[in-house]
Amino acid sequence: MVTNSPICIFWFRRDLRLQDNAGLYHALRSGLKVLPLFVFDIHILNRLQDRDDRRVEFIHHSLVRLNEELNNVGSTLTVMHDTPLNAFKKITEKYRIGLVVANHDYEPYAIERDNTIKRFLQEKGIPFKTYKDQVIFEKEEIRKDYGEPYTVFTPYSKKWKEKLSDFYLKPYPCHNYYRNFVQSPSQAIPSLKDIGFKATGCAFPPALVSDARIRNYDKTRDFPFLNGTSRLSVHLRFGTISIRALAARALQLNETFLNELIWREFYQMILYSFPHVVHSSFKPQYDRIAWINNEVHFQKWCEGKTGFPIVDAGMRELNATGYMHNRLRMITASFLTKQLLIDWRWGEAYFARKLLDYELASNNGGWQWAAGTGTDAAPYFRIFNPQLQARKFDPQQRYIRQWIPELGTTAYPLPIVDNELAVKRALQAYKEALARH
Repeated sequence: MVTNSPICIFWFRRDLRLQDNAGLYHALRSGLKVLPLFVFDIHILNRLQDRDDRRVEFIHHSLVRLNEELNNVGSTLTVMHDTPLNAFKKITEKYRIGLVVANHDYEPYAIERDNTIKRFLQEKGIPFKTYKDQVIFEKEEIRKDYGEPYTVFTPYSKKWKEKLSDFYLKPYPCHNYYRNFVQSPSQAIPSLKDIGFKATGCAFPPALVSDARIRNYDKTRDFPFLNGTSRLSVHLRFGTISIRALAARALQLNETFLNELIWREFYQMILYSFPHVVHSSFKPQYDRIAWINNEVHFQKWCEGKTGFPIVDAGMRELNATGYMHNRLRMITASFLTKQLLIDWRWGEAYFARKLLDYELASNNGGWQWAAGTGTDAAPYFRIFNPQLQARKFDPQQRYIRQWIPELGTTAYPLPIVDNELAVKRALQAYKEALARH
């Protein structure tokens, strides 16, 4: 397609859907025809360690579906495999661009990337506009009365709920403006192989979840042998569903589920307000902990061979599927940081490599919560006992035996640490760190 009329580029990133998409809505109402664009960012792809990374496969799967939807309205998705800057250099040479639109992204690399693109477009006289889409409240929208950021979840969530109104949950009716997409014949999307990856064939969780699942969430969410969680985190991560639609359902059906959505936004706000958490403890005094960082123990933890069944089951599920139940995320993280005294950043990096729903803010926040280094007001001596956790949340070992069929045989390893001694060691290490000035 070649046109002399200026067009608008809508740049898909963490918002891989046509429905209820804030930036896309504004693009379609801009008065310009809209060309949909996605860039497989080489900067990001080159940092991935595994060529069979399930997240790339999920994105590819989502782009195929997105392209089919666009084909149904006479348009197509332009997919490029390049650095964002090179991609925009090429696209501005090919088309007359009047406007570029995207949705906000809050991670450090994304901010840097967007600033680079904004500067490039400004030099060409092209406006670059972004909108809030992946959260209900962002940046400084939820603040204490004197404008300071919250650092404890409960008062943050209270203010979040007080501020919530129908206005913030109202969907963007993009479908009313689909006629404003650039009309063009379907283009083939680069294959996974074309961008240097391979398919795993893994099944992705559906983007739809029943009202009954959400309604019973508070009763079922802690038991990993039940299908009691929504499994929607990957869809929120890549924007294949709308946070507004999900929050509206949660508001009606289950407050515990709504609180989980608020936790996600709390950690996004913490990352935005305290960017040092990416590499350091939220509470600086915890950076003085004398971690043991035993590499053999770390490897056994990664492989699910610690001799603690509930820990090992969680790690094996993660390695096999890219998913880990939230209760298991807390248990495995607590075990690594407390019983093994291994730096939370090691575990955070491993989860970042393996989790299908990996999101910097939530992963960082969860790990710092488990390690006792983060925003949580609970003291550092909250340490999960793996045996008690297993008895409480998997009493018949249904989950454990699913992932550890050799349990009870000589093929299953003996515990790599004595739990009681390990806990004493952790308490001592934390106490000594906090005593240092």
